[in-house]
Amino acid sequence: MAKRAESPAVRARQASDFPYRSELLANLSALILLWDSPAVQGQILAKTGESIDQQSHATLRHLLAWGPMRPSALSEVLATGASHVSKIVRRLEADGWVERTTDPSDGRATLIALTESGEAAARGVYELGDRMITEVLDGWSEADIEQYTALTSRFVKDAIASADRMLERGLLPASE
Repeated sequence: MAKRAESPAVRARQASDFPYRSELLANLSALILLWDSPAVQGQILAKTGESIDQQSHATLRHLLAWGPMRPSALSEVLATGASHVSKIVRRLEADGWVERTTDPSDGRATLIALTESGEAAARGVYELGDRMITEVLDGWSEADIEQYTALTSRFVKDAIASADRMLERGLLPASE
């Protein structure tokens, strides 16, 4: 009997899965796909006893970080369609975690905002993230964590600046 292939959605990702010349890019790709995987996150949440799904967690996380958002902006950051965002928002409204308000800059538009209990739930989402990184770094020395944090902070700052430049010119060489 043939062995079933493991689903790419749930199997462990490795840098060797990605044929980049840059080992750094391959490692980042593996990490991003692992931590951004709804299947992986859903399994972790279920085993943690969380009662809400990964997309609801992401919505709470974004609303706490960036404040009230239009449904179209939520759709963009969640990389999903407007109808799916509506379903997520309805579930979170039923739990009393979000409410719809009028956008003060455009009275025709709606904003999705956290309620007080929604803010508490969102802080719980961030606490889960803190638990995840604590587990990942278990066994690391304080010095290694500090060095990695400093290098990651520098990398993120440079990546954001580079993205701004790439958004202007694409991946064409910078003009001299």
